[in-house]
Amino acid sequence: MSSPADTPADGTPDHGTLPVDGMPGQMALPDEPEPGTSASGKPLPEATIARLPVYLRALYTLAERGTGTVASDELAAAAGVNSAKLRKDLSHLGSYGIRGVGYDVDYLVYQVSRALGLTQKWPVVIVGGGNLGRALANYGGFMNRGFKISAILEANEELVGCQIGDVTVRHVGDLEDVVKDSKVAIGVIAVPAESAQAVCDRLVGAGVTSILNFAPLVLTVPDGVDVRKVDLSIELQILAFHAQRRSAERFGQVPGPAAAVEAQAVEA
Repeated sequence: MSSPADTPADGTPDHGTLPVDGMPGQMALPDEPEPGTSASGKPLPEATIARLPVYLRALYTLAERGTGTVASDELAAAAGVNSAKLRKDLSHLGSYGIRGVGYDVDYLVYQVSRALGLTQKWPVVIVGGGNLGRALANYGGFMNRGFKISAILEANEELVGCQIGDVTVRHVGDLEDVVKDSKVAIGVIAVPAESAQAVCDRLVGAGVTSILNFAPLVLTVPDGVDVRKVDLSIELQILAFHAQRRSAERFGQVPGPAAAVEAQAVEA
């Protein structure tokens, strides 16, 4: 059952329920917003951008199951958000669903992918060929989600020349040439903290403006460069606090104020 709110009160037509055969070229409509903008032509809200990848992951799961249409409340539950927020986010893309049917899954995959710029393959370079870099390079989901690992760079001579997946590890000294030759758009930093800033500076100097940082420090970058930080230890610390709180509640205890202050600081 789809939610009656899948269709707005003004009866705006739903592009997401048009019959399509999965070919992006045939899905595209003249009145679709430009990638990264809303249906009104304004930039997408940052909060919406942050949730779109979550919706896309849920939609991929539905598509893999052979689901053709999905109601807003079902998609919202799969994405872990409330349905009103999901409908508002998707309305920015010009997708409103249809009463009694919901959203066409394949077309919504295309709409969200297009908004995120994933209708092309983005060349990615991974700097760091150690355990983390190897794990990232071997993750098959990148290719299916619009990313191509163009190169893996490493300072350790013993690792240079090794094969990781379909990519041969090159020396980090080739960074600038790799960025230029492969037209790298995104750099992934998977090196120790003491080397991360220097690697970041070289990536930025070579023209990379989007960086995913796995090193445990805050990088300094100029305006116009976007950095996303992934720190697994911080996430584990937050989980440890919540585990401690649940344990204390179970035994009738309350975590001390110092623990609460510390957890708030970590989450901030």
